Amino acid sequence: MDSPRKILKVFKSKPVIEGAGVLLKRAFGFSQLPLFDPFLLLDDFRSSNPEEYLKGFPWHPHRGIETITYVLDGYVEHADSMGNRGIISDGGVQWMTAGSGIIHEEMPFGNERGEVAGFQLWANLPASEKMSPPRYRDVKSSEIPVLHMDNGVEIRIICGRHGETSGPVTGIAIDPEYLDISLPPGVSYTCAVPGGRKAFAYIIAGKGVFCHQEKPFGFDAEGVSYFDFETSPLLENETLVLFSDGDSLTITTEEDPIRILLISGNPLNEPVAWHGPIVMNTREELRQAFEEFRNGTFVKKIG
Repeated sequence: MDSPRKILKVFKSKPVIEGAGVLLKRAFGFSQLPLFDPFLLLDDFRSSNPEEYLKGFPWHPHRGIETITYVLDGYVEHADSMGNRGIISDGGVQWMTAGSGIIHEEMPFGNERGEVAGFQLWANLPASEKMSPPRYRDVKSSEIPVLHMDNGVEIRIICGRHGETSGPVTGIAIDPEYLDISLPPGVSYTCAVPGGRKAFAYIIAGKGVFCHQEKPFGFDAEGVSYFDFETSPLLENETLVLFSDGDSLTITTEEDPIRILLISGNPLNEPVAWHGPIVMNTREELRQAFEEFRNGTFVKKIG
């Protein structure tokens, strides 16, 4: 670890309405292409108001991507055209590879206090796998390994490898690493992130300093970072940090703890044609996908 990553850009998540009327926060999406390649979108659907989420995401198609849903509190009920059904909750993950085409619904509902908390990440598929058979993986919280470091740092490994420990999701084309990292106050932790991978962190609680960044941050009207000596270098909840290349990054806390999602993957460097829930490589492939959805041939037979 002799090439530390630096902060490339910082973003504040923004409110958007999706599905049948779900109010959520978008950390990044279409307008940031191709900054996060191979990742396409990250949504934060934490809420204590059922009116903001109960309408959910009724039946809709996907092709050419993977959707990764991580639920910390409350529940998300899933059903799809492959016959899969299940409920994600309490630290569980749904990793769905849409491939050649899947139609599904995702319906969130709250805990006994009416609260729901989760995140959905979209990862692109390479051109060679966009028409592969769809797959669905339901990962229980108990299947996710948790590392407890001597300085109080806790790391949940959803996908990828940290040290000698691997997460439960394997066989993904972009070789992603998805970590849920918590730091107590007053510690510094350096995390290995192999060079050549796109890497970002999304803060889901607390405050911290990244990459020994000493120059404070402000945000412009579009929510993108700029340097401003009148603000603090501490970054907080609902902030996303995109890193430059390197093979490690450092997170430091002061008086507050911090919890982040640290995600990295190998860039595809391929053209992106994206409309709604479908992401292909050309406009013609998009046109064909929507035509198949209209005429009932979108979902392919397996085997």
